Amino acid sequence: MNKHIWKSAAAMALVSAMAAGCSQGGSASSTASSAAGSTDDSTAASTASSTASTASTAGGALGDTVKIGLNFELSGGVADYGTKELNGAKIAINQFNAREDKPFTVEGVEIDDKGEPAESINAIQKLIEQDGVVGVVGPATSASSIATYEFATSKATPVLSPSATQVDAMMKQDGTPYEYAWRICFEDSYQGKGMADYAYNDLGLRKVAVINEVSDYGNGLAKAFSEEFKSLGGEVVDETQYQSGDKDFASFITKLKDKDFDGIYIGGYYNEAAQIVKAAQADGIDKPIIGADGFDSQDFIDQVGTDAANNIYYTTAYTAIDPSDELKTFIEDYKAEYGEDPSMFAALSYDATNLLLSSLEASGETGAALNEAIKKADFSGITGSFSFDESNHTPVKSVLVVELVDGVQSNVKEVKAE
Repeated sequence: MNKHIWKSAAAMALVSAMAAGCSQGGSASSTASSAAGSTDDSTAASTASSTASTASTAGGALGDTVKIGLNFELSGGVADYGTKELNGAKIAINQFNAREDKPFTVEGVEIDDKGEPAESINAIQKLIEQDGVVGVVGPATSASSIATYEFATSKATPVLSPSATQVDAMMKQDGTPYEYAWRICFEDSYQGKGMADYAYNDLGLRKVAVINEVSDYGNGLAKAFSEEFKSLGGEVVDETQYQSGDKDFASFITKLKDKDFDGIYIGGYYNEAAQIVKAAQADGIDKPIIGADGFDSQDFIDQVGTDAANNIYYTTAYTAIDPSDELKTFIEDYKAEYGEDPSMFAALSYDATNLLLSSLEASGETGAALNEAIKKADFSGITGSFSFDESNHTPVKSVLVVELVDGVQSNVKEVKAE
């Protein structure tokens, strides 16, 4: 990997952002914490708040203590994602508060949305209206993230989503982005295309079976991968779907026996993906297994088994291969605090939190002025350097593909899908 791609800013380096416009006030109160994840089914988005009022951009200057919301999946089926994102956010807050020149003290207000969009709506309302946070980091999954955007925008309170990768997650039904919603990750359509390019050009795959979860996340990944793979000249020999929570994939494996294929693409989260990998390997299938950022969990490796976690490739926004000095500092601080290496989700949340904090520092205000600083940010973090595409509030950044060798990320390559 080229080091300049991962040139990350020092933990608390300021974002080069210019603030403009008015601002919204925000006090705060409560605890600190949050969680991690990928993306998810998301119909509850536009029902986020039927009581949402017209957004007010009026606000004020920051006080001595500034509260930010940490809204994550700390329990439920994707709690591993949420917990890791909470951890990453807390490292960023701790580093900021340790600065001698800090302009204010940051207090994180922690809340568990349980991986449910309805709970996430309740969480965002409490964080803003009762706790008085000036901005929110999280949740990790798309459905729970999207559910917060309408209410947060109505209250002129920025939400930064570390890993809501769902296609058009930031967009309202009228085709314009939620004004106060931003994400730090790439979109599923982009990582699906990126893996298709890698599978065809780097792995030399020509015939692939595709299996995905029935969700906006899984469907989006499978669609993007299949369309790009076919456009390159490849063939999708089988398309199968499964429900979240499924554990028996014997019928899928049996069906593959009659197929001529040289790889399997999985569009889904770590629990089911691990079961598919185990079922394929148990049946003697030794073809490459490829997937998306939903694989990026220690639980995935634990379930597959370290010795069996080989010939597996997936897209990610982060790797510790060839780390910069700033990334080394993050890894050291994270391991010292939590006794394990950080995951992609921890790193994305760390960047999202740092972007919020440095934008607060750059603007000196809340509401519209803070949001403008985020919009104009030219950010350098541990998951890459980027600015936002203002048409969809999504960063312009590359996709990384990593190979697992005995459960360890290896042989990373940057992929830019057209």
